[in-house]
Amino acid sequence: MFIALFGAVESGVIYAIMALGVYLSFRVLDFPDLTVDGSFVTGAAVAAISIMNGVPPVIATLLAALAGFLAGCITGVLHTKGKINALLSGILMMIALYSINLRIMGQPTLSLLNESTVFKQLRSAWEGTGIDSFLNGLLTSMGMERVPGTWSIVLVMIIITILIKLLTDYYLKTEVGLALRATGDNKKMIRSLSANTDSLIIAGIGISNALVALSGALIAQHGGFADVGMGIGMIIIGLASVIIGEALFGTKTIAIATIAVIGGAIIYRVVVTLALRVDFLDTGDMKLITALLVIGALVAPKVLQARKEKKRRMEKRAMLTRQKAEGV
Repeated sequence: MFIALFGAVESGVIYAIMALGVYLSFRVLDFPDLTVDGSFVTGAAVAAISIMNGVPPVIATLLAALAGFLAGCITGVLHTKGKINALLSGILMMIALYSINLRIMGQPTLSLLNESTVFKQLRSAWEGTGIDSFLNGLLTSMGMERVPGTWSIVLVMIIITILIKLLTDYYLKTEVGLALRATGDNKKMIRSLSANTDSLIIAGIGISNALVALSGALIAQHGGFADVGMGIGMIIIGLASVIIGEALFGTKTIAIATIAVIGGAIIYRVVVTLALRVDFLDTGDMKLITALLVIGALVAPKVLQARKEKKRRMEKRAMLTRQKAEGV
Protein backbone atom coordinates (compact mmCIF):
# COMPACT_ATOMS: atom_id res chain seq x y z
CA MET A 1 0.00 0.00 0.00
CA PHE A 2 2.76 2.46 0.97
CA ILE A 3 4.61 1.93 -2.32
CA ALA A 4 1.41 2.63 -4.28
CA LEU A 5 0.79 5.81 -2.29
CA PHE A 6 4.41 6.88 -2.72
CA GLY A 7 4.05 6.49 -6.49
CA ALA A 8 0.80 8.49 -6.39
CA VAL A 9 2.48 11.36 -4.55
CA GLU A 10 5.42 11.21 -6.96
CA SER A 11 3.21 11.55 -10.05
CA GLY A 12 0.86 13.96 -8.27
CA VAL A 13 3.67 16.46 -7.70
CA ILE A 14 4.50 16.41 -11.43
CA TYR A 15 0.84 16.77 -12.44
CA ALA A 16 0.60 19.68 -9.99
CA ILE A 17 2.60 21.80 -12.46
CA MET A 18 -0.07 21.11 -15.07
CA ALA A 19 -2.79 21.95 -12.53
CA LEU A 20 -1.12 25.32 -11.86
CA GLY A 21 -1.36 26.03 -15.59
CA VAL A 22 -5.06 25.13 -15.60
CA TYR A 23 -5.55 27.37 -12.56
CA LEU A 24 -4.06 30.34 -14.44
CA SER A 25 -6.40 29.95 -17.40
CA PHE A 26 -9.62 28.85 -15.69
CA ARG A 27 -9.50 30.74 -12.41
CA VAL A 28 -7.24 33.77 -12.96
CA LEU A 29 -8.21 34.58 -16.57
CA ASP A 30 -11.65 32.93 -16.51
CA PHE A 31 -10.73 31.39 -19.89
CA PRO A 32 -12.03 27.85 -20.57
CA ASP A 33 -8.89 26.70 -22.39
CA LEU A 34 -9.15 23.21 -23.88
CA THR A 35 -5.72 23.59 -25.53
CA VAL A 36 -4.42 21.72 -22.48
CA ASP A 37 -5.22 18.28 -23.91
CA GLY A 38 -3.02 19.08 -26.91
CA SER A 39 -0.23 21.15 -25.33
CA PHE A 40 0.39 18.44 -22.71
CA VAL A 41 1.26 16.03 -25.53
CA THR A 42 3.22 18.76 -27.34
CA GLY A 43 5.48 19.06 -24.30
CA ALA A 44 5.98 15.29 -24.18
CA ALA A 45 6.57 15.07 -27.95
CA VAL A 46 9.09 17.93 -28.12
CA ALA A 47 11.00 16.64 -25.09
CA ALA A 48 11.06 13.05 -26.39
CA ILE A 49 12.16 13.85 -29.95
CA SER A 50 14.76 16.35 -28.69
CA ILE A 51 16.28 13.82 -26.29
CA MET A 52 16.33 11.15 -29.00
CA ASN A 53 18.25 13.58 -31.22
CA GLY A 54 20.94 14.20 -28.63
CA VAL A 55 19.64 17.34 -26.92
CA PRO A 56 20.46 17.40 -23.17
CA PRO A 57 17.33 16.45 -21.17
CA VAL A 58 17.16 19.74 -19.23
CA ILE A 59 17.31 21.81 -22.43
CA ALA A 60 14.79 19.45 -24.08
CA THR A 61 12.41 20.03 -21.17
CA LEU A 62 12.78 23.82 -21.51
CA LEU A 63 12.14 23.54 -25.26
CA ALA A 64 8.95 21.63 -24.45
CA ALA A 65 7.78 24.46 -22.18
CA LEU A 66 8.55 26.96 -24.99
CA ALA A 67 6.50 24.90 -27.46
CA GLY A 68 3.59 24.90 -25.01
CA PHE A 69 3.92 28.66 -24.62
CA LEU A 70 3.69 29.16 -28.39
CA ALA A 71 0.63 26.87 -28.59
CA GLY A 72 -1.08 28.86 -25.85
CA CYS A 73 -0.23 32.17 -27.52
CA ILE A 74 -1.83 30.95 -30.77
CA THR A 75 -5.01 30.08 -28.84
CA GLY A 76 -4.95 33.57 -27.34
CA VAL A 77 -4.48 35.16 -30.77
CA LEU A 78 -7.39 33.14 -32.21
CA HIS A 79 -9.62 34.47 -29.43
CA THR A 80 -8.44 38.09 -29.22
CA LYS A 81 -7.49 38.90 -32.81
CA GLY A 82 -9.62 36.34 -34.63
CA LYS A 83 -12.64 37.12 -32.42
CA ILE A 84 -13.32 33.39 -31.99
CA ASN A 85 -15.18 32.22 -28.89
CA ALA A 86 -12.77 31.28 -26.07
CA LEU A 87 -14.03 27.71 -25.79
CA LEU A 88 -14.01 27.19 -29.56
CA SER A 89 -10.51 28.63 -29.99
CA GLY A 90 -9.18 26.13 -27.45
CA ILE A 91 -10.97 23.25 -29.17
CA LEU A 92 -9.60 24.28 -32.58
CA MET A 93 -6.04 24.48 -31.24
CA MET A 94 -6.41 21.15 -29.46
CA ILE A 95 -7.51 19.49 -32.72
CA ALA A 96 -4.69 21.14 -34.68
CA LEU A 97 -2.12 20.05 -32.09
CA TYR A 98 -3.06 16.39 -32.56
CA SER A 99 -1.71 16.50 -36.12
CA ILE A 100 1.20 18.75 -35.13
CA ASN A 101 2.21 16.34 -32.37
CA LEU A 102 2.13 13.43 -34.81
CA ARG A 103 4.36 15.43 -37.15
CA ILE A 104 6.80 16.17 -34.33
CA MET A 105 6.97 12.55 -33.17
CA GLY A 106 6.82 10.93 -36.59
CA GLN A 107 4.88 8.00 -35.08
CA PRO A 108 2.17 7.55 -32.42
CA THR A 109 4.53 6.43 -29.64
CA LEU A 110 8.16 7.17 -28.77
CA SER A 111 10.09 5.17 -26.17
CA LEU A 112 12.59 6.86 -23.86
CA LEU A 113 13.55 3.71 -21.93
CA ASN A 114 16.99 3.59 -23.56
CA GLU A 115 17.52 7.36 -23.55
CA SER A 116 19.01 9.65 -20.95
CA THR A 117 16.29 11.62 -19.18
CA VAL A 118 16.17 14.20 -16.41
CA PHE A 119 15.12 11.56 -13.90
CA LYS A 120 17.83 9.06 -14.90
CA GLN A 121 20.45 11.77 -14.47
CA LEU A 122 18.85 12.67 -11.15
CA ARG A 123 19.04 9.07 -9.94
CA SER A 124 22.69 8.80 -10.97
CA ALA A 125 23.61 11.97 -9.10
CA TRP A 126 21.59 10.86 -6.06
CA GLU A 127 23.04 7.37 -5.65
CA GLY A 128 26.22 8.39 -3.89
CA THR A 129 24.54 10.56 -1.25
CA GLY A 130 23.33 7.73 1.01
CA ILE A 131 20.01 9.53 1.56
CA ASP A 132 18.02 6.63 0.09
CA SER A 133 19.54 4.16 2.57
CA PHE A 134 18.84 6.51 5.46
CA LEU A 135 15.18 7.13 4.51
CA ASN A 136 14.52 3.45 3.73
CA GLY A 137 16.08 2.58 7.08
CA LEU A 138 13.61 4.88 8.80
CA LEU A 139 10.73 3.17 6.98
CA THR A 140 11.98 -0.26 7.99
CA SER A 141 12.30 0.81 11.64
CA MET A 142 8.65 1.94 11.53
CA GLY A 143 7.57 -1.41 10.07
CA MET A 144 6.82 0.01 6.62
CA GLU A 145 7.83 -1.12 3.14
CA ARG A 146 11.09 0.09 1.61
CA VAL A 147 10.79 2.23 -1.51
CA PRO A 148 12.13 0.10 -4.39
CA GLY A 149 13.45 3.03 -6.42
CA THR A 150 14.83 6.32 -5.19
CA TRP A 151 13.58 9.29 -3.19
CA SER A 152 15.32 11.72 -5.55
CA ILE A 153 12.38 12.22 -7.93
CA VAL A 154 9.73 13.05 -5.34
CA LEU A 155 11.99 15.29 -3.24
CA VAL A 156 13.45 17.23 -6.18
CA MET A 157 10.05 17.53 -7.89
CA ILE A 158 8.56 18.93 -4.67
CA ILE A 159 11.29 21.59 -4.67
CA ILE A 160 10.76 22.40 -8.37
CA THR A 161 6.97 22.55 -7.99
CA ILE A 162 7.25 24.82 -4.95
CA LEU A 163 9.64 27.10 -6.88
CA ILE A 164 7.15 27.31 -9.77
CA LYS A 165 4.39 28.02 -7.24
CA LEU A 166 6.42 30.85 -5.68
CA LEU A 167 7.24 32.32 -9.10
CA THR A 168 3.54 32.16 -10.01
CA ASP A 169 2.63 33.92 -6.76
CA TYR A 170 5.24 36.61 -7.40
CA TYR A 171 4.13 37.10 -11.02
CA LEU A 172 0.47 37.47 -10.05
CA LYS A 173 1.43 40.17 -7.53
CA THR A 174 3.41 42.25 -10.03
CA GLU A 175 1.81 45.09 -11.98
CA VAL A 176 1.34 42.86 -15.03
CA GLY A 177 0.03 40.03 -12.86
CA LEU A 178 -2.50 42.31 -11.17
CA ALA A 179 -3.65 43.49 -14.61
CA LEU A 180 -3.97 39.84 -15.65
CA ARG A 181 -6.14 39.07 -12.63
CA ALA A 182 -8.21 42.19 -13.24
CA THR A 183 -8.73 41.09 -16.86
CA GLY A 184 -10.17 37.81 -15.62
CA ASP A 185 -12.43 39.59 -13.12
CA ASN A 186 -13.72 42.43 -15.31
CA LYS A 187 -12.32 42.80 -18.83
CA LYS A 188 -14.39 45.91 -19.61
CA MET A 189 -13.21 47.72 -16.50
CA ILE A 190 -9.51 47.06 -17.08
CA ARG A 191 -9.89 48.01 -20.75
CA SER A 192 -11.41 51.35 -19.70
CA LEU A 193 -8.15 52.03 -17.85
CA SER A 194 -6.26 51.77 -21.18
CA ALA A 195 -4.81 48.32 -20.45
CA ASN A 196 -4.14 46.07 -23.45
CA THR A 197 -6.34 43.13 -22.49
CA ASP A 198 -5.55 41.26 -25.72
CA SER A 199 -1.83 41.10 -24.89
CA LEU A 200 -2.59 40.10 -21.31
CA ILE A 201 -4.85 37.23 -22.42
CA ILE A 202 -2.31 36.00 -25.00
CA ALA A 203 0.52 36.08 -22.45
CA GLY A 204 -1.60 34.47 -19.72
CA ILE A 205 -2.76 31.57 -21.91
CA GLY A 206 0.81 31.18 -23.18
CA ILE A 207 2.22 30.87 -19.64
CA SER A 208 -0.59 28.49 -18.70
CA ASN A 209 0.20 26.13 -21.57
CA ALA A 210 3.94 26.45 -20.95
CA LEU A 211 3.36 24.94 -17.49
CA VAL A 212 1.12 22.26 -18.98
CA ALA A 213 3.74 21.34 -21.61
CA LEU A 214 6.46 21.32 -18.94
CA SER A 215 4.41 18.82 -16.95
CA GLY A 216 3.88 16.73 -20.11
CA ALA A 217 7.62 16.67 -20.78
CA LEU A 218 8.36 15.52 -17.22
CA ILE A 219 5.60 12.88 -17.28
CA ALA A 220 7.00 11.48 -20.54
CA GLN A 221 10.48 11.23 -19.04
CA HIS A 222 9.09 9.80 -15.81
CA GLY A 223 7.04 7.13 -17.59
CA GLY A 224 9.66 6.42 -20.26
CA PHE A 225 7.47 7.14 -23.30
CA ALA A 226 5.53 9.80 -25.18
CA ASP A 227 2.21 8.88 -26.76
CA VAL A 228 0.01 10.98 -29.01
CA GLY A 229 -3.07 10.04 -26.93
CA MET A 230 -1.60 10.69 -23.49
CA GLY A 231 -3.24 14.13 -23.24
CA ILE A 232 -6.84 12.92 -23.48
CA GLY A 233 -8.73 14.08 -20.39
CA MET A 234 -5.86 16.21 -19.02
CA ILE A 235 -8.14 19.23 -18.72
CA ILE A 236 -10.48 17.20 -16.50
CA ILE A 237 -7.57 16.07 -14.32
CA GLY A 238 -6.40 19.67 -14.04
CA LEU A 239 -9.88 20.90 -13.16
CA ALA A 240 -10.30 18.10 -10.64
CA SER A 241 -7.06 19.12 -8.95
CA VAL A 242 -8.10 22.79 -8.84
CA ILE A 243 -11.63 22.10 -7.59
CA ILE A 244 -10.58 19.54 -4.96
CA GLY A 245 -7.82 21.82 -3.70
CA GLU A 246 -10.11 24.84 -3.47
CA ALA A 247 -12.81 22.82 -1.70
CA LEU A 248 -10.36 21.55 0.93
CA PHE A 249 -7.97 24.47 1.43
CA GLY A 250 -9.89 27.56 0.28
CA THR A 251 -8.85 30.51 -1.91
CA LYS A 252 -8.46 33.45 0.48
CA THR A 253 -5.18 34.59 -1.09
CA ILE A 254 -3.17 33.76 -4.21
CA ALA A 255 -0.56 31.96 -2.09
CA ILE A 256 -3.22 29.76 -0.47
CA ALA A 257 -4.94 29.16 -3.82
CA THR A 258 -1.76 27.92 -5.53
CA ILE A 259 -0.78 25.66 -2.63
CA ALA A 260 -4.37 24.36 -2.70
CA VAL A 261 -3.96 23.47 -6.39
CA ILE A 262 -0.76 21.53 -5.64
CA GLY A 263 -2.42 19.76 -2.71
CA GLY A 264 -5.46 19.01 -4.88
CA ALA A 265 -3.30 17.38 -7.57
CA ILE A 266 -1.59 15.13 -5.02
CA ILE A 267 -4.87 14.24 -3.28
CA TYR A 268 -6.46 13.46 -6.66
CA ARG A 269 -3.69 11.00 -7.55
CA VAL A 270 -3.86 9.38 -4.09
CA VAL A 271 -7.66 8.99 -4.25
CA VAL A 272 -7.49 7.50 -7.77
CA THR A 273 -4.75 5.09 -6.65
CA LEU A 274 -6.82 3.96 -3.67
CA ALA A 275 -9.96 3.64 -5.80
CA LEU A 276 -8.19 1.47 -8.36
CA ARG A 277 -7.21 -0.95 -5.59
CA VAL A 278 -10.89 -1.81 -5.14
CA ASP A 279 -11.55 -5.24 -6.66
CA PHE A 280 -14.35 -4.30 -9.07
CA LEU A 281 -12.49 -1.27 -10.53
CA ASP A 282 -9.65 -1.27 -13.05
CA THR A 283 -7.55 1.27 -14.99
CA GLY A 284 -10.32 1.66 -17.58
CA ASP A 285 -12.49 3.24 -14.87
CA MET A 286 -10.07 6.12 -14.21
CA LYS A 287 -12.10 8.66 -16.21
CA LEU A 288 -15.27 7.64 -14.37
CA ILE A 289 -13.48 8.03 -11.04
CA THR A 290 -12.26 11.47 -12.12
CA ALA A 291 -15.77 12.55 -13.12
CA LEU A 292 -17.19 11.37 -9.79
CA LEU A 293 -14.45 13.22 -7.89
CA VAL A 294 -15.17 16.45 -9.74
CA ILE A 295 -18.93 16.06 -9.19
CA GLY A 296 -18.34 15.40 -5.50
CA ALA A 297 -16.00 18.38 -5.15
CA LEU A 298 -18.52 20.65 -6.87
CA VAL A 299 -21.65 19.41 -5.11
CA ALA A 300 -20.33 18.86 -1.57
CA PRO A 301 -19.55 22.55 -0.75
CA LYS A 302 -22.99 23.64 -2.00
CA VAL A 303 -24.73 20.93 0.04
CA LEU A 304 -22.78 21.93 3.15
CA GLN A 305 -23.54 25.61 2.55
CA ALA A 306 -27.26 24.84 2.12
CA ARG A 307 -27.27 22.91 5.41
CA LYS A 308 -25.56 25.79 7.20
CA GLU A 309 -28.09 28.27 5.84
CA LYS A 310 -30.97 25.98 6.83
CA LYS A 311 -29.54 25.60 10.32
CA ARG A 312 -29.08 29.38 10.56
CA ARG A 313 -32.71 29.99 9.52
CA MET A 314 -33.96 27.44 12.03
CA GLU A 315 -31.92 29.04 14.82
CA LYS A 316 -33.21 32.49 13.85
CA ARG A 317 -36.80 31.23 13.78
CA ALA A 318 -36.34 29.59 17.19
CA MET A 319 -34.87 32.80 18.60
CA LEU A 320 -37.81 34.87 17.28
CA THR A 321 -40.29 32.37 18.72
CA ARG A 322 -38.51 32.54 22.08
CA GLN A 323 -38.54 36.35 22.05
CA LYS A 324 -42.26 36.40 21.28
CA ALA A 325 -42.94 33.95 24.09
CA GLU A 326 -40.94 36.05 26.55
CA GLY A 327 -42.72 39.20 25.39
CA VAL A 328 -46.09 37.60 26.04
